Amino acid sequence: MMSLLREILELIRPDFQRDRVVPSTGVTARLTGFTAGAMGFLVVFALALSLAADRLGQRWSAALAQTATVRISAPADQVEMQVAAVLDILATTPGIQTARSLTAEEQQNLLQPWFGTDLPLEDLPIPRLIDITEDEAGFDAAGLRLRLAAEAPGAVLDDHARWRKPLVQAAGRLSWLAMVCIGVIGLTTAAMVILAARAALAANAQVIAVLRLIGAKDHYIAAAFVRRFTLRAFVGANVGVALAALALFALPGAADHVAVLSGLRFQGLEWAALIAVPPVLALVALLATRYAAMRVLEGLS
Repeated sequence: MMSLLREILELIRPDFQRDRVVPSTGVTARLTGFTAGAMGFLVVFALALSLAADRLGQRWSAALAQTATVRISAPADQVEMQVAAVLDILATTPGIQTARSLTAEEQQNLLQPWFGTDLPLEDLPIPRLIDITEDEAGFDAAGLRLRLAAEAPGAVLDDHARWRKPLVQAAGRLSWLAMVCIGVIGLTTAAMVILAARAALAANAQVIAVLRLIGAKDHYIAAAFVRRFTLRAFVGANVGVALAALALFALPGAADHVAVLSGLRFQGLEWAALIAVPPVLALVALLATRYAAMRVLEGLS
């Protein structure tokens, strides 16, 4: 830990003589900057996906948690009688706050996304729906089903449990998958930086040999490479994060009624998470370059 802190302090303190050990241009410079930029871009989208999936799961859970539906299928001449019987049962059921029968217009609005606006409800045997809102205590679903079966045989209770749980689980797994992707991106960044650092060290083997002859320690030489590669990664990551932020900002907003795409945008203080991405990627580059530098310098001994 102390060694890592000392390395970070070395990065903060500029040393122009030491920094000239590492070439400022070349393939390794471009590779490090491009890798950090690309990974920063991907991290932002993975983070946006994780946060969006988490919000979606919470919204689904909240929307379905305290609601239920009674579906009534009966002959046309018995539907109204069944509806009245079910409403009487619900009015005397503990835990139910409100219960109301949906109008034909409301049911048509529910079916409109699937069947269009010209659906003739009056000519189709569509069940009547009763919307239920629970109170905080909730109701006994098993007991209510027994009462409905005895007093209104055409009524079926749907407490949304079979819909809510799979949806929330799917959103949670998607959020975790996005976090795993962020971890994979970090490992990939480390691998690419290690390759670039090893290439730069190998290309400067003669310079390293001369520095050793004049008394330079391996820590001094390694610090030059660590500083240069970390700064390259930091600059590249900032560019990638900025481009990703612009791409997310260009996505449709909530007012555009494109729920899937608008959900990917950060909301409120979530935008502040972007500030942490470049320093984290720079830290990954620091650790990777330090590891590569010490390994290569040991091999050149």
